[in-house]
Amino acid sequence: MLAENFKNGTTPPALQQEYLDEQRRVRERIGDTPLSELPTLAAWRRAFSAFGVEPTKYRSAAEALLRRLTKKGDIPGINAVVDIYNLISIRYALPASAFDLRRVQGVITVRFAVGDERFTPLGEAFVEHPEPGEVIFSDDTGMVLTRRWCWRQSQESAALDDSRQLLFVIEAQHAGAEAGVTSALGELQDLLSTYVGGEFTACLITATGIRSA
Repeated sequence: MLAENFKNGTTPPALQQEYLDEQRRVRERIGDTPLSELPTLAAWRRAFSAFGVEPTKYRSAAEALLRRLTKKGDIPGINAVVDIYNLISIRYALPASAFDLRRVQGVITVRFAVGDERFTPLGEAFVEHPEPGEVIFSDDTGMVLTRRWCWRQSQESAALDDSRQLLFVIEAQHAGAEAGVTSALGELQDLLSTYVGGEFTACLITATGIRSA
């Protein structure tokens, strides 16, 4: 989903409370169930293994969030946009992210890495290179937005207070994925409209094609 003409910034109190309430509900819903047994997360573990990544060493973004929530009791707030898509991520146990498009050149492609692409980890200044064969999001210049499919996002693509154009991505691998992603996108747009405003264009990409969402 492409979002434009929104206003990001500090998470307002109402959104902060909604996020805290969702964290509580998710903790109660998961209870003592191992995260590896959640169908959405188990499917991502299988996908990671399929391209040669150890899923207990490199966890999908959704599993990492839920692991933080279930072990430490809460997820710290970042800004309004990040808190909104993290809320959706834990609600659906699906990886969700937002890519700032200001530094992206050309198109974004999801592909297997060659190994010479450039990745700057979130919050860092150094550049590293993905391992050949791992799934990456990359622009036409070889700038990597995410490594290991949905494991870690780059510094250049992070949603910041001054972001003006964001590409939101929600991904799923499990049975029933299409319905889950469609519902998650709708709720994501509702939350964004309520708290940061904006204009949105959404689509659903499946193995069989692309359609409006």
